[in-house]
Amino acid sequence: METSTDILIAGGGLGGCAAALAATRHGLRTVIIEENPWIGGQLTSQGVPPDEHGWIEQLGCTASYRRLRNAIRHYYRTHYPLSPQALAAPFLNPGNGWVSPLCHEPKVAHAVLESMLSGVEILRPARVTSAAVNGDRIEAVTVAHQGRQHHIRARYFIDATELGDLLPLAAVEHVTGAESRAETGEPSAPLQPNPRNVQAFSWCFAMTHHPGEDHRIPKPPNYDFWASYTPNLTPPWPSRLLSLTTPHPRTMEPLHYRFDPLAEDGKAFSGLWTYRRLIDRSNFAPGHFQSDICLVNWPMIDYLEGDLCSATPEQASHYLAQSKQLSLSMFYWLQQNGWPGLKLCGDPLGAAGGFAQAPYIRESRRIRAQRTIREQDVLANTAFPDSVGIGSYRIDLHPSTAGDNYIDVPSQPFQIPLGALLPVRMRHLLPACKNIGTTHITNGCYRLHPVEWNIGEAAGLLAAYSIRHSTEPFAVPARIEDFQQLLRNDGVELAWPPDLDPNEGDAHKHAR
Repeated sequence: METSTDILIAGGGLGGCAAALAATRHGLRTVIIEENPWIGGQLTSQGVPPDEHGWIEQLGCTASYRRLRNAIRHYYRTHYPLSPQALAAPFLNPGNGWVSPLCHEPKVAHAVLESMLSGVEILRPARVTSAAVNGDRIEAVTVAHQGRQHHIRARYFIDATELGDLLPLAAVEHVTGAESRAETGEPSAPLQPNPRNVQAFSWCFAMTHHPGEDHRIPKPPNYDFWASYTPNLTPPWPSRLLSLTTPHPRTMEPLHYRFDPLAEDGKAFSGLWTYRRLIDRSNFAPGHFQSDICLVNWPMIDYLEGDLCSATPEQASHYLAQSKQLSLSMFYWLQQNGWPGLKLCGDPLGAAGGFAQAPYIRESRRIRAQRTIREQDVLANTAFPDSVGIGSYRIDLHPSTAGDNYIDVPSQPFQIPLGALLPVRMRHLLPACKNIGTTHITNGCYRLHPVEWNIGEAAGLLAAYSIRHSTEPFAVPARIEDFQQLLRNDGVELAWPPDLDPNEGDAHKHAR
């Protein structure tokens, strides 16, 4: 089967959704290829509520991302029996999780995204298996979908996959893992490069708690391995992984997490139970939820034994299975250590068994870009004249597959330069998420939800602008002011106000 479209987007994560919305707003036919049942990536199929900066309710995101957030709140107000206090809250936080002002069920975000993208053709579950390349252009891709091969031609191809899958298929120059300090000059970079030094990924799960009940599961097959496992990291990990003790990401001192589903708000701090809580039952009519719903995306489920970016298909399958075993072992450990009433809860994740549909991926293959964003740029709040958006987050790298412990350092509110979206050679391919021209270090602050959305929206608008003006992305830097006006017209903020206090934007907290 052979078809054609204006834009083909490989990957239906947040960047892919934003790119599709932007392109279709400007009249372009767009097709999304998504390997999971749900679109929305880290917000939905991976199960992670949005990680955002402290100004998010007032500024610092695109207009379409704000529409997404508003629509999620509106969905709760119109589809759920909220308590009077929750119904009146201008910034409703359904889960009252303290990591985010909008902790909510992934299934709600998925429903909202489905409505927003109702006019976009989405093939799923599907994946790109090969690319037909002629010189520095992709002409077509082959897509496996429902047992058939689809050959799709497009004017532009956008890679919004979680691991940058289109890059090796199309022989796009790219990098994985950590660059050396000599190459980038970054103070936090290692002395030696290591393409396999990639941040851990995690398989998230959701759970409820039912006091007085016993929901203990059988001992997982790999529990003994994980129960005795201590990460081999520098600086050292302070305990076995299956525990409530980790290093503090900023100081490396032992951090003893609290976990108490029985704690009442205002009387005791429940720690990890409310960290990424999806549902606070007190926000709803009495009896609507029998329990809060807690989303587990904790350091104890970070999988460090393999790198998906460089893995063979067989290795990747092994790593993914072991990651899920690690998460299941953590759940079993909690049940065995005082909380037999914990119960896996699949409903908010749209998946049986309580686990997310896909692993939470923190680091991807990245294009060799015309501009690479370095740690120095983020520390110094470098002003990029070719800005296509903004973001703010700490440089927050989880432990990595080559033995690095956390790298967690403050950063300034930053811009997204157009040059980071432009490959060094390939002309009609654009990145739309974690695969832009960052380094291993700066990926740590450019990988979060609102930034990924902004990157994807900029990529979709860049393709639309190029088609409308019969030009191509490589020529847009020479007419950057005209392109930036299009971005502004579409609600993309290009610069931060000059009087911000960076400390107010550090919304990334750690459990006590």
